[in-house]
Amino acid sequence: MAVFKGAGVAIVTPMKENLEVNYEKLEEIIDSQIAGGTDAVIIAGTTGEASTMTEAEQVEVIRACVEFTKHRVPVIAGSGSNCTRTAIELSQEAEKAGADGLLIVTPYYNKATQPGLIAHYTQIAQSVKLPIIMYNVPSRTGCNLQPETVAHLYKNVENITGLKEATGNMAQASKTMDLTDGKLEMYSGEDGLVLPLLAIGALGVISVWSNVAPNDVHNLCQSFFDGDIETARKIQRKGLPLIDALFSEVNPIPVKKAMNFMGMEVGPLRAPLCEMGEANAKKLEAALKAYGLL
Repeated sequence: MAVFKGAGVAIVTPMKENLEVNYEKLEEIIDSQIAGGTDAVIIAGTTGEASTMTEAEQVEVIRACVEFTKHRVPVIAGSGSNCTRTAIELSQEAEKAGADGLLIVTPYYNKATQPGLIAHYTQIAQSVKLPIIMYNVPSRTGCNLQPETVAHLYKNVENITGLKEATGNMAQASKTMDLTDGKLEMYSGEDGLVLPLLAIGALGVISVWSNVAPNDVHNLCQSFFDGDIETARKIQRKGLPLIDALFSEVNPIPVKKAMNFMGMEVGPLRAPLCEMGEANAKKLEAALKAYGLL
């Protein structure tokens, strides 16, 4: 059975002005997401600023998310690293914290070979019992999980069950699904490509967009599953200008700005991330108004 089906939110980590994690606010936005129809919460990922957390902070944020979610929807914990041993430690701690699944990005900077990626994911998977969603985002990591590698891992490692597909390459995504006989649990990692990836067999999305419009992203997926393709198309098209604005600067800079515009008070970003440029912030504000969120 899939870890989740539908719209998973790649949730932000709200910060206080002193840059400590704002756990009270995190609980508030998790409740809001679930009320808005979100089907899963993905914590401590790129959008959650895990790259600027200590390992201890990352585990504590995962533990808090599990507690706040109260088993209403699955919690998938980001536990990847460019060091295999560190990824194993984080994955084991996430499992102890009660996560329902793991999202593990490819090693970054190292530029691992495909055999190295097979070894990396296999060792992590063998260290835990939780289902693992691999995360392929070569624009950030400099490392591309090839379809043949995904298929090998999916077919040979029992608890490697899924892939967050964020290459932007539909041909690669299609080949990956073909090599796994259409059974791989694929999730879109690109908010602008949710519907196209659903059309080739994806189960849903791990979404930045959901932070500001959870009901729409849920309804996009559910409409597709219900066979109402026209409604799914309308929601996807409606979202495109806002999605463009949400990625006009590196994620999560714009989405945190959007949430602050909307009065959610998710606080500042940790360095080296910085506040959004004025010109892009104005475009984002206009996109939020056009969408009906301001």
